[in-house]
Amino acid sequence: MEPDMEDQDQDFPKRPWDTAREMPIIADENTPWKMIKLLRFITLCTVGLIVFGLALCSKTAFLLLITMSSEGTKVIPEQQKPVSLLCIGCALVASSVLLFLKSLWKSCLKTSKFPRLATTALVLFFEFLASGGAAILTIVAMPHLDIVTNVTILNGAAFLSALLQLVAHCTGKERSRFLAPAITALLLILVGYGLFVGLYILKDLSDIKTAIWVGLAVGASLLMSFNWWENYFGLISEHSRSNRVKALYHDMKKCQNILNIFSSLLRMAVTFSVLGAYVPLSKMDWDIVKSIPELQTRVIAITVGVQLVSSALCHWFSLTACKMHAMRRCFLLPLYLASLSVMALLVIPVIVYYQDYRLSLNGTSTNFTHYCNEVVEMRDGNLTNGVFPELVYDVTQTLCFLDMSKITDIGLLTGYAVSWWLGLVLCTIHLSHRSLHRIQRTQDLFVRQLYEGGFIEQSLLLNTRFDIKTKEKLKSSRAIDKAMIYLCATMWHETYEEMMNILISIFRLDKYRPRGNVEFTDFGFEAHIYFDDAFLDIKGSRGRHLNEYGKNLVEIIAEVYGIFANLDETMFIKRQQLPKQKIIRTPYGGRIVVTMPHGNNIVVHFKDKDKIRHKKRWSQVMYLYYLLGYKLMTKYYVRWKRGEDEGSLKQEMEKEKHNTYLLALDGDTDFQPCAVVLLVDRLKMYPRVGAACGRIHPTGSGPVVWFQKFEYAISHWLQKTAEHVIGCVLCSPGCFSLFRAEALMDDNVMKKYSNKSTEASQYVQYDQGEDRWLCTLLLKQGWRVEYNAASDAYTNAPEDFKELFNQRRRWGPSTMANVVDLLGATNIVSKRNSSMSKPFMFYQLFAMFSAILAPPPSA
Repeated sequence: MEPDMEDQDQDFPKRPWDTAREMPIIADENTPWKMIKLLRFITLCTVGLIVFGLALCSKTAFLLLITMSSEGTKVIPEQQKPVSLLCIGCALVASSVLLFLKSLWKSCLKTSKFPRLATTALVLFFEFLASGGAAILTIVAMPHLDIVTNVTILNGAAFLSALLQLVAHCTGKERSRFLAPAITALLLILVGYGLFVGLYILKDLSDIKTAIWVGLAVGASLLMSFNWWENYFGLISEHSRSNRVKALYHDMKKCQNILNIFSSLLRMAVTFSVLGAYVPLSKMDWDIVKSIPELQTRVIAITVGVQLVSSALCHWFSLTACKMHAMRRCFLLPLYLASLSVMALLVIPVIVYYQDYRLSLNGTSTNFTHYCNEVVEMRDGNLTNGVFPELVYDVTQTLCFLDMSKITDIGLLTGYAVSWWLGLVLCTIHLSHRSLHRIQRTQDLFVRQLYEGGFIEQSLLLNTRFDIKTKEKLKSSRAIDKAMIYLCATMWHETYEEMMNILISIFRLDKYRPRGNVEFTDFGFEAHIYFDDAFLDIKGSRGRHLNEYGKNLVEIIAEVYGIFANLDETMFIKRQQLPKQKIIRTPYGGRIVVTMPHGNNIVVHFKDKDKIRHKKRWSQVMYLYYLLGYKLMTKYYVRWKRGEDEGSLKQEMEKEKHNTYLLALDGDTDFQPCAVVLLVDRLKMYPRVGAACGRIHPTGSGPVVWFQKFEYAISHWLQKTAEHVIGCVLCSPGCFSLFRAEALMDDNVMKKYSNKSTEASQYVQYDQGEDRWLCTLLLKQGWRVEYNAASDAYTNAPEDFKELFNQRRRWGPSTMANVVDLLGATNIVSKRNSSMSKPFMFYQLFAMFSAILAPPPSA
């Protein structure tokens, strides 16, 4: 006997035979994750190999320049050595030139302050020591040393970093697992210097010149280690009791652009001063630079070109590797192996040529000294027979002072080479345990903004920011204040599909961040939908009733709730499809509070236009005052009336305002949870960012939509990227933007935004483009608006020309009115807002005149 199909379980909302469903696309990400993982693996491997290859090219080219300037080498004749020395100087100052141009650009486009005299003197003093040490080491000392020493002595520049790490660990008053590596690194570097001095000095105690070159090499490498003093000055000032030290560090951070301009000019001056003084002191003539042969010119040009380009690209790809969260595989490992690989690349050909020479003697006894005397020194240096063999012989020339038959020389040479390399590795081993944020700023990764071209791997490793994870820091990092996000969507006459898109996005976020889950401490949220003109009159009825669009919204909420409530259940166990809800009559109409499957609330405010102002701006004013004025501020007023301390209440209130955000949405916006997370991360990272917007993708079909897709790519994606880089974004579109409550509640923002239009110009500026008007008020108060291209959102675009024309008829005049308003207040805005400099305002003036001759850009 078949079971009675009429008897149903109370938990099963449908008949048992009715299991077929119609499901919209609700997946968190429609992405082929297996393919993404494969592409990520290939990308990481490629980036790691590129970093390794570029570091190898940079270091090899720089060492070849030094070798060609060495005494006795023949690729560049003795009288033409100033040319190779000049190229070494150019390799040293190339990064300073780039830093100067970059800092000058930032100073022009953003408001920059001049540092105090004491700060300038401190920074320039250390820059003088570091640049002088680098110039003396590479131009004066290293041309008189062997190739193995030249490869590894640059690793000795980690001496001061290891010493300051030790000091920082001690001042931190807390034991760390990286204290022992710092001590070991310091000892190994000192041992390396001792073995180096022993090898060169003990060779010939009466050789004064060699002693001078060795002394200059040791002293200059120690001075060069001052390059990264800022990496540890911050930690020392943090634990210092001196307010003057803390003020110096704060002033350094605040005036970074101006200090970079001064320091880069000083570095160039010091480098060329050392170069200009050394050439005549070495009895060389600068006039020979004009008459160098073509073949030598080509060799020099190719070598220095490879060195400059590979250094710049290595820095960029290293930064990319760190931001890809691949610091161990694509940053540390390639740079650690670079020195060893350069050693092998330069020494192996020497060994091969020497063995070939021994085989050519048919068993005749010989040694390395004889090979140097008979082959290396007796050659004519003619490059027409090939450049590579002559370069190998030049590298061999630097090793000819060694007696390879003596185990002592080889042991000392190997000993200090290994000691210096291990010292660098242990000094930077803490980087392998560094944690990175989802969005990592360059200034949080590296202390100095650019690199050192002559010693690329040392500069990248030692320039990476050092920090001590004390118990207090760990507690503060774990106790990050939880943010509260209010999703605020405005609706009017959206279609069924448009409402479905935004509700699925909200319920998707509910699943991504369930309420009350202790695993997620970054943010919680509450969704609010403000529905304009939601009521109508029905004949024969006293009250007003929901119109068709309002009823559709309620039905869609029930439908989407049922989908997400049963998403993870088994086939025959279904949860209740009707959501838990509250229906409240309000002075402006009505409100429905729905609890989503994972505990978060979605509140629908149905507005009656006969009781409250309608249209989008007034809906925004409504939720600004309700969420920020009533819900956020009233509770502190009540607590103050109860007698709680006003000071502590004010501090708590400012903290909550700083960590409360409003996500402005349109009624048809479709977004993923990760897009919201990226915007939240940006506002958490930058305290003075008042708003951030994502990349908007128009959806739809037809030629009109095709035109808008192209226009959005140009005027939205590219233009906002340009504004973000050179100044500040002027408009954060209301279809998907995250605003900080603290910025909205600032003076002359929320209150002025609620003013009623009384003039024609105000109607154009206030009501035709409310999103741009709100951002204009934020910019005038000194807040920054940013653009995050990784945060994607989708919105429906007009599909016919009439609708598009009406949209642009609103946007065009509003855009111009707000830009003119900002241009009229250029002096005030540029003083209050560091991102809105006068050159940037001139760019906006030029863009406005260009827009007059073109269609109005999208918001």
